[in-house]
Amino acid sequence: MKKAIVFIGYLILVIGALSMLVPFLWLIAVSFMKESQIFSYPPSFIPAPFIADNYLNVFTTLPLFRFFMNSLLVAIVTTVFQVLFSSMAGYAFARSKFKYKDALFFMFLVTMMIPPQVNIIPLFFLMRELHWIDTYQALIVPGIFGGLGVFLMRQWFMSMSTEIEEAAKIDGCGILRTFFTIALPLATPAAVTLALFTFITTWNSFMWPLIVTNSVDITTLPVAIAQFKGTFRETIMWGELTACSVVCALPVIIVYLLGKKYFISDMLSGGIKE
Repeated sequence: MKKAIVFIGYLILVIGALSMLVPFLWLIAVSFMKESQIFSYPPSFIPAPFIADNYLNVFTTLPLFRFFMNSLLVAIVTTVFQVLFSSMAGYAFARSKFKYKDALFFMFLVTMMIPPQVNIIPLFFLMRELHWIDTYQALIVPGIFGGLGVFLMRQWFMSMSTEIEEAAKIDGCGILRTFFTIALPLATPAAVTLALFTFITTWNSFMWPLIVTNSVDITTLPVAIAQFKGTFRETIMWGELTACSVVCALPVIIVYLLGKKYFISDMLSGGIKE
């Protein structure tokens, strides 16, 4: 009876995984099809013939490489600074003692409860006053601070043993040296997990880049895909559109595969306990 329940559980998981994988496989298949085959009936999952013209067309007729590099630059810089600042703030909240620490941390938690759409208007006016509209600063700076990252890193640092840090202090290490040489390396799983969340969120961001960018030179890939019909084509070329979508999805998959080990480690361990 127990084996049957386990088998049913695994079967449900496999079915759920396949149901999420099939649309992505269909997207890849369509990106290698001719327009006539995409809407053929009955539908086919196998391109016949198998062509790469859709990818060649979007890279030769559109500034897709520029869009890709814009998104990559914004996502990488935002991720690096988000992890750095959140780790430093989380370590301060976990290890330092200062006045109103709990009240300040509560304010960080409150920011997590505010929908991002609420901040768009005041953020836009702030970017306008700073003359950052249609610049990389507007795309990067608002994303390098976040309550979720501070909360995640604080919880990890609070669960870490203090013995190594105390030994470092006895040896004469200051708080910054202790943080960068001991605490942060030990918090690698949490930092990588935060980096994954930040990179994926920034890479897929659509509304904010759409609002603060005007020129093609600074357009990010999700915005370019959404404007594929109205700006770059009079009619939708579905093969080319799906090719753009596949290109947009690849960095997210690669980043997740590279950080999967640390992500799973973070989920399972939850820190080094006392």
